[in-house]
Amino acid sequence: MLIETPKRLHLGLIDPSASLGRRFGSLGLALEEGYRIRVMPHDKLEIKANEEDAKTIRFVIDKMNQEFLTGFNYLIDVENAIPRHVGLGSTTQLTLGVGLALAKLNNIRVEIERLASLLGRGNNSGAGIYAFKYGGFVMDSGVKGGIPQLIIREDFPEDWGFLLIIPHVKRGFDEEEEKPIMQNLPGRVEIAEKISHRILLGLLPALKERNIEEFGKHLTEIQMLVGKHFEEYQGGEFREDVKFMLEFLKENTYGHGQSSWGPTLYGLIKKDDYEVIKRKAQNFLKELGINAHVDIGIPRNNGATTVEENTYILRLINKVAKS
Repeated sequence: MLIETPKRLHLGLIDPSASLGRRFGSLGLALEEGYRIRVMPHDKLEIKANEEDAKTIRFVIDKMNQEFLTGFNYLIDVENAIPRHVGLGSTTQLTLGVGLALAKLNNIRVEIERLASLLGRGNNSGAGIYAFKYGGFVMDSGVKGGIPQLIIREDFPEDWGFLLIIPHVKRGFDEEEEKPIMQNLPGRVEIAEKISHRILLGLLPALKERNIEEFGKHLTEIQMLVGKHFEEYQGGEFREDVKFMLEFLKENTYGHGQSSWGPTLYGLIKKDDYEVIKRKAQNFLKELGINAHVDIGIPRNNGATTVEENTYILRLINKVAKS
């Protein structure tokens, strides 16, 4: 079984204060080049992945076996990975990817939402869950007694893209680190109202109309407003250690922001302009002596994909390779 997941850009949380009875509410977008994972029956558990991914995979295997008696004897090979805790949704994509593969290998039909709940995803945001399931631009209903519901899903224009800058600085908070923050985050009702207004009468109409200038303008404003909810924990509307790079994105892209806790920054562009803007970004970073990875975020308008493979042949190949 070969499974390929998206990456996820997080475009913001709306209302941490639950002023209308629902906490958060999130916006997200699926991008290409997520996890590529091969999962197959094996004579023992063998995981080919970095230590942090391997820990997550073992957690998924244990949870799936508790719920569905799927067992432990698998070869799981992570052939391509999303960097962990940089704001690109790695934990949710890896967790759901392995969980879905195990379900399919054992002929278990299970909804992605149930899988997410079982595996502890969606406590604050459903953006990663629905990026995994559907791809495209997604918005969820906020948290109220369970997995957030999907309320909007739209194809993202395929000629748009994102310049991604991932500085080599401290990673964003992981799930355990962010838990006390998210549980106690008061939020500000007046900020949530402004974000909601921008989404409803700015961002979404611009997406429908395929107006990149308007979409980018409202995305930037939403990101700045979202940052006001979190400024106590990250040193301002954006992380203190990356926000000076936003000036470059402001001048060279249609809209910009910080994905989740960062440090990934993104700027909305037309895909055809990527190489020119990439070179400008690299020169800008070099002049300031900043080490960062610059990449393109390509919209993905479908969710995770799975391909059935001949497991007998794969196991034979694996044994021959070992010998």
